[in-house]
Amino acid sequence: MTAVLTKDGQLPLPRELCEQLGLAPGQALEICSESGRLVAWKKSASDPFEKWRGRGHLPTGKSGDEYLRLIRDGDRR
Repeated sequence: MTAVLTKDGQLPLPRELCEQLGLAPGQALEICSESGRLVAWKKSASDPFEKWRGRGHLPTGKSGDEYLRLIRDGDRR
């Protein structure tokens, strides 16, 4: 496949390549040069748990260790 650099310095990727790689409009790519070759890969998504950090709350009156013991062992009734 061949892609031609635009006068604005953009490199449009062929549609077939985007479909093969599962690239969608707006997809971020990391790009570097290795031994004179252009190398690109999908940019890693941020930590999938990041949006949940700080949202959980311990039950009132429980320490972290007590809560972990409860969810791991149950209430031992």
